[in-house]
Amino acid sequence: MRAIILAAGMGTRLRPLTFTTPKALTPVNGKPMLETQIEYLQEIGVEEIVVVTGYLAEKFEYLKEKYGVTLVHNDKYNVYNNIYTMYLVREYLHDTYVIDGDNYLHRNFLLKSPKTSMYFSARKPEFKEEWMIRYDDHYKVTDIVIGDGEHDYILCGVSYWSEDDGRYIIGKLEEAVSAGGFTELYWDDIVKDNIPDINVYLQEIHPDDSYEIDSLEDLEKLNTLLAARN
Repeated sequence: MRAIILAAGMGTRLRPLTFTTPKALTPVNGKPMLETQIEYLQEIGVEEIVVVTGYLAEKFEYLKEKYGVTLVHNDKYNVYNNIYTMYLVREYLHDTYVIDGDNYLHRNFLLKSPKTSMYFSARKPEFKEEWMIRYDDHYKVTDIVIGDGEHDYILCGVSYWSEDDGRYIIGKLEEAVSAGGFTELYWDDIVKDNIPDINVYLQEIHPDDSYEIDSLEDLEKLNTLLAARN
């Protein structure tokens, strides 16, 4: 089992913090978000961790010595969405965790031996323009829709992909990039468009287990919440 962490983005909504610090290395609760992710992965026995960098790539170099991770650079980080970031490391996408670098994981909910592909998902209140999961009685994902909602299960930036599903998605990634016209796509669009052909399940987590940090407002709210609990 391995892991891919997507950390190429510029984090423009976190400026001025991200003028000098990549979004994924923004400290939360006293530690860069990405380091927390790496340590949680290592706790469950994941040794091969690939971090895809882009903006301020040199700031990630210390992670190689500190944690033994592999760095892969996306030199088109400011051209395409994360579908291209995933495309660059597609060879690793089987029996693999995929984590968005801008997610703060408050608890280690990662599983040591996942049996199926899964989206780790929480019910989140009062959200807008999020990726919402639709599922059947067995928690198999039947669709992913984008919109506003209240206490629906949404994508939380952490997923696991089995050997078979990962290799299937690799093929679809290659098809999308070869065909062109993928500029506006996210890598989850590949999953969304091929749901009937893969076996991915909803794995419920607590709403407080994971927080996406997309803006200064998100960061301030989370820091206030954590301070109140300490």
